[in-house]
Amino acid sequence: MNFLLHAGGLPLGFEQWLPPVQAAALGGLTFVQEDIPALAAAGLAAAHRLGWGTAFLGVFLGIWGGDALLYLFARRVGRPALERPWARRFVRSDAVERSERWFAERGTWLLLSSRFVPGTRLPTYLAAGFLRLPFSRFLLVTGGAVALWTGGLFLMARWLGPGLVQGAERLNSGGWIVLPGILLLVLLLRGGGRAAGWLVSNRRTLRRRALTGLARWGHWEFWPAWLFYLPVALNYLRLAFRHGGLAVPTAANPGIFSGGLVGESKIATLRDLQSSSPAFVAEAFLLEPAPLREREVAFDRLFERQQFSYPFVLKPDVGQRGVGVKLIQSREQVTAYLAGTEAALVAQRYAPGPGEAGIFYYRFPSETHGHIFAITEKVFPEVTGDGVRTLEELIWADARARFMAGRYVERLGDRCAGIPAAGDRIQLVQAGNHAQGCIFRDGMWLWSAELEERIDAISKGVEGFFIGRYDLRFESEAELKQARGFQ
Repeated sequence: MNFLLHAGGLPLGFEQWLPPVQAAALGGLTFVQEDIPALAAAGLAAAHRLGWGTAFLGVFLGIWGGDALLYLFARRVGRPALERPWARRFVRSDAVERSERWFAERGTWLLLSSRFVPGTRLPTYLAAGFLRLPFSRFLLVTGGAVALWTGGLFLMARWLGPGLVQGAERLNSGGWIVLPGILLLVLLLRGGGRAAGWLVSNRRTLRRRALTGLARWGHWEFWPAWLFYLPVALNYLRLAFRHGGLAVPTAANPGIFSGGLVGESKIATLRDLQSSSPAFVAEAFLLEPAPLREREVAFDRLFERQQFSYPFVLKPDVGQRGVGVKLIQSREQVTAYLAGTEAALVAQRYAPGPGEAGIFYYRFPSETHGHIFAITEKVFPEVTGDGVRTLEELIWADARARFMAGRYVERLGDRCAGIPAAGDRIQLVQAGNHAQGCIFRDGMWLWSAELEERIDAISKGVEGFFIGRYDLRFESEAELKQARGFQ
């Protein structure tokens, strides 16, 4: 790195070539790690060791070129590999086509956001090449994002650099003293800007959120999903190596796309269940992708024809972990939901409950009778008003709700500013999934021979189904154990 800083001892005439060589060296380093060379270039320019234009151009071209190489690698190497016979065992062509359409619609925003979200660039750029996003569009979007990000770093360095460099000249390393200041600003841009704003406007709230964030680690149910899935993924890889294929688990349910592991259609399974066990299934209907106005017309026709009533549930036809599931209370909410997505949606009648449980079932193909091997009881958290504090204050004061406060406050919106009357109980969650804040508990006490027999009969009505989970809404625990009163 001394070579980048000093020109002393170089052959006569070489000094004029030093700036472009430095810029090229920094650009080359971006192929290994992007942010540190960018910081180094900004620091050198602030310390007057390198011209601003030369430093920016070297880093910009290095980062942009690296992005393009990732895209081309995925498109020229990864995509052709998909056409090989062995690859067709793992990936279906129709699934790839659906993914291409989805990425074509949302790829621009994914590429832009990935530049500013750590850890997302590599998979996003590879996906862009693999799913054949137009190369010109990729270059235009990533070029703009790189220019915005790198230009921001250089502007900050230019603003802060002179004052910091003057105080550091005695150490003969002024350009590098600038870097800690720039690094702090980078961290603020990467996600700490919101915290800095809170520090100025509301220190109490910032302190509360910081302490809550630390306390979450003492409650395992709020740990990050990746932490839970890491041992599962490692065991998955172990079993895949042992049994000779990553796709082996998809054979468990031959009647469902990918065995229900990922990417399956909800409506396809619901239709099978509706035809075989209509008394136990809340009716569901598909809303195909279309322009907003056409989808609104299609929804209105469906609403009238099927005599839907509010509330009802809208959710993506292909989704995981409850993402996008919303209880719709009004026609205005329908428009807002449809305007936010172009994906295929499922509209399903709302089963009011009030109880909810997840029933985990399996049956070996050689067996005549299946089994319930686990039950998850789902508890909907609530807070009780005291006539003094706002709903948001009640959420933050609750021993458990505070860990999901951000999600609850966002969902409840303007209601959070209101003050519930003393004794009023406000339910914070409507959907029974942990991603939205529902509480999961061991519910095997709900098991009964009658319930297992009923679930087994329902499961046998779906061809090619042997293992999975049913989400049930039920009126009372007693009726559930008697295998009635649920959907």
